[in-house]
Amino acid sequence: MLVGDSGTGKTSFMHQFKDAKFPGSTFISTVGVDYRVWDTAGTERYRSITSAYYRDADSILLFYDLTSRQTFSSVRSWLTDIREYGSEDVFIILVANKADLDSERQVSAHEGQRLAQECDIMCFMETSARTGHNVDLCFQTIGRKLLAKQNFQTSGSIAQADSRHQSGHRPASCSYC
Repeated sequence: MLVGDSGTGKTSFMHQFKDAKFPGSTFISTVGVDYRVWDTAGTERYRSITSAYYRDADSILLFYDLTSRQTFSSVRSWLTDIREYGSEDVFIILVANKADLDSERQVSAHEGQRLAQECDIMCFMETSARTGHNVDLCFQTIGRKLLAKQNFQTSGSIAQADSRHQSGHRPASCSYC
């Protein structure tokens, strides 16, 4: 599920993932993970509508626009809704979108990482829906995490499951159970 203030690039991010070709990227098979992506597409104006979707989400991409301090300030409010209405074990990635607009940046990567740590969000990534930077990595991270969770529920060993599905590249700002 993709949530965040209007204008943070959620819909563009989803289209980049769905439609773009990633030259030179390696496809990582995520057998057993069924991606169903929900873009709130403006329903953030009607937050009660959005909250009805939280219950069924296994993972949530919480967006802010790194060129807008206001959207960054809204993250805690979105997180309150996620924790109130979502499942206890929902996997959250804090997504700082529009990394291609670095010259217009209002929120540093350090601030995003610090907020993720303060709010017990296990993963933070800077992305660009325009260029595709880290878009596929967000979904690969979700896929690995959901596979690990599924294997943990089946075998009882999340550490073994996660290590089997790691690619060689692990974002420094993400930590795994």
